[in-house]
Amino acid sequence: MRRIAISVAASSLALPLAACGVLNSSGSSAEETPAKGNDITVGVLMPEKTNTRYAEFDYPIIKSTVSELTSGKGKSEYANAGGDAKVQDGQMQKMIDSKVDVILLDAVDSHLILPMVKKAKAAGIPIIAYDRLAEGPIDAYISFDNELVGEVQGRSLVEALGGNVDTSDKIVMINGSPTDPNAGQFKAGALSELQGKVTISESYDTKAWSPEVAQASMTKAIDKLGKGNIAAVYSANDAMAGGAIKALQAAGVTTMPPITGQDAELTAVQRILTGEQYMSVYKPYPDEAEAAAKAAVSLIQGHDIEFDSLTRDTVDSPTNKKIPAQLVSVVALTKDNIKSTVVADGIYKISDICTAKFKSACAANGLK
Repeated sequence: MRRIAISVAASSLALPLAACGVLNSSGSSAEETPAKGNDITVGVLMPEKTNTRYAEFDYPIIKSTVSELTSGKGKSEYANAGGDAKVQDGQMQKMIDSKVDVILLDAVDSHLILPMVKKAKAAGIPIIAYDRLAEGPIDAYISFDNELVGEVQGRSLVEALGGNVDTSDKIVMINGSPTDPNAGQFKAGALSELQGKVTISESYDTKAWSPEVAQASMTKAIDKLGKGNIAAVYSANDAMAGGAIKALQAAGVTTMPPITGQDAELTAVQRILTGEQYMSVYKPYPDEAEAAAKAAVSLIQGHDIEFDSLTRDTVDSPTNKKIPAQLVSVVALTKDNIKSTVVADGIYKISDICTAKFKSACAANGLK
């Protein structure tokens, strides 16, 4: 079931207990897993380091939640592939060899990881796809509503262009990595809001979500369209938005067109305050990471009811259908709600955001 809410207060997000495809415990993969006690090990595989969220937010929350749920006896093993699918294969093999009890997998490449997912399954290790939906016999999927992310971005661009928006407005799209299934969902969601209202003049997929590749793509678009003929820029995440902004600045643009982002990175929050970036999508990492940890512990301990209540959505991958899932909602982050989202949720302190360079922008927006 597709969620339709566009923005909710992040601090009020709760684990959804009502959605489509409610699983009976007889159909749960948890029933197939021998119950274990608190002495468990959760393997955590993250995809890349360009985005700082994995090390700074996701994993620490997963680790602490696993520990809390197991009375301090549960352990977590962490590895980050740095954007290299072969490296991630090796990291996953190491976790299989060390016989972790369950793996939370955020795949570098959702297709290429398939043989390793099958290998883990053959070894009796359940896999929960985290953030990105990997192919193969996945036991569950914990992520955000990715199409909604794109819808929020696209709708925000249209709103930023104001009442005079029309099909003559030229939009440049800087999309995510073609190996990340989320990127296609972000793009589809954005296009559902943009098509028919503006002209998508240039659209680029970005290998490995690289800011440098995004900057090069934006430079191509400027050279082709002219710096004064770009009404807005759709950037799928904040790091690439930074690259697009560098390209525009290098071309001599001083007043930025509306530019989207995603992930609410600290530098993006600061750019939003100064007007360089119009918005980001805040994805409440505490909700996603906590849900993943709860699902992992419930799955391996055989707590069918808890597992089912956490995964009442379902999703399809190219290889499997009706995968139990939880899809967390998201928030459009603008200068108007920084305090009620990333500050209220403890992601950043005002002192983190309002460094000397941004004191005046913070004061102008009531951040003090």
